[in-house]
Amino acid sequence: MVLISLFLEILLILIPIFFTISVIYSAAGFGGGSSYLAILALFPLEFTEVRMLALLCNIVVVSGSVYVFYKHGFLNFRKVLPLILLSVPFAYLGGRLEINQEIFFIVLGITLLIAGILMLVNNTEKTVKLPLYTNGIIGGGIGFLSGLVGIGGGIFLSPLLYLSRWAEAKVIATTTACFILVNSISGLIGQISANGFNLDFKLTTLLLITVLIGGQIGSRLTATKINPKIVRQITAFLILFVALKILFY
Repeated sequence: MVLISLFLEILLILIPIFFTISVIYSAAGFGGGSSYLAILALFPLEFTEVRMLALLCNIVVVSGSVYVFYKHGFLNFRKVLPLILLSVPFAYLGGRLEINQEIFFIVLGITLLIAGILMLVNNTEKTVKLPLYTNGIIGGGIGFLSGLVGIGGGIFLSPLLYLSRWAEAKVIATTTACFILVNSISGLIGQISANGFNLDFKLTTLLLITVLIGGQIGSRLTATKINPKIVRQITAFLILFVALKILFY
């Protein structure tokens, strides 16, 4: 009876929160993984279960977003592939390095804070055509940074693409979703190989359905309704939120 009560309590809290997170983050091409992780950590769940569940939710949201954005013509494979192909090996290299985490996260938080502010101040939609090899450099660099920190990397990639005027807002949201999807799948494979696949079936299913619905709403609004400048502003505020969370959490 106690377990049933706890399960219902978790669901009543998690479902509306996860739904809201998935709608907001998917509108910017993000999955919301770091926020799922922070929320799940408040509940009596195993740490390996928390990490895997957050990553699965992330994958469901961004895979749905990639599908929606692709259908509406925002996926540019020629620009996306160099970013993704070089991100994977460099993420592996970054993951092998040991760093002073306290100093690193302070620098990271300040960098994201500045990037978020610059995105709000400089909100031009003009784009600049960069050489193709630049995409590979960006992908490798962000992949390395992602491996170093241990997250999907979209929160680093998105502001860099906006500030370099890489493409218009909806194309950047699509590219970010693709980048997160590949890195999240890679991370999930690593977790399963290390810890196995041990999740509560009912809880996992309900949360995945919740974020799938929320993610579809957010990505479809971005693809069909929301002005590109609003997409940029949503992204900037999410980056500022993550920056403040890193600095003061």
